[in-house]
Amino acid sequence: MTRIVVDPDSGVAPWRQVRDQLVHLIRVGELPVGAPLPPIRQLARDLGLSVGTVARGYRELELAGVLATARRRGTVVAAVPRTDAVTAAALAEAAAEYAASAKALGVDRQDAVQALLHACRDE
Repeated sequence: MTRIVVDPDSGVAPWRQVRDQLVHLIRVGELPVGAPLPPIRQLARDLGLSVGTVARGYRELELAGVLATARRRGTVVAAVPRTDAVTAAALAEAAAEYAASAKALGVDRQDAVQALLHACRDE
């Protein structure tokens, strides 16, 4: 498997970096359907991450139907990710993080939505 690299200074959660890089490797064919992935513990050790961090990346892709885990076979690529399934999962996670940040700031829902709409207009 092509090497996955996690940049702790990127501002992107490590589990998301693992997930996104796996999606890329699958989409470009470097990890074809049926290809085995390293065990979670091994990949976590190789990347210097916690087992839970790597497990979350794998779990997100399992929920999207991209990976499948069976006890004897381990984790394998189950399907090439559909853009909408992976994007929807990533968008839901980003929305949850934004909502938590807004709540921590004490911002009400209407102001949080307005800030988001303003940020979308600026791009």
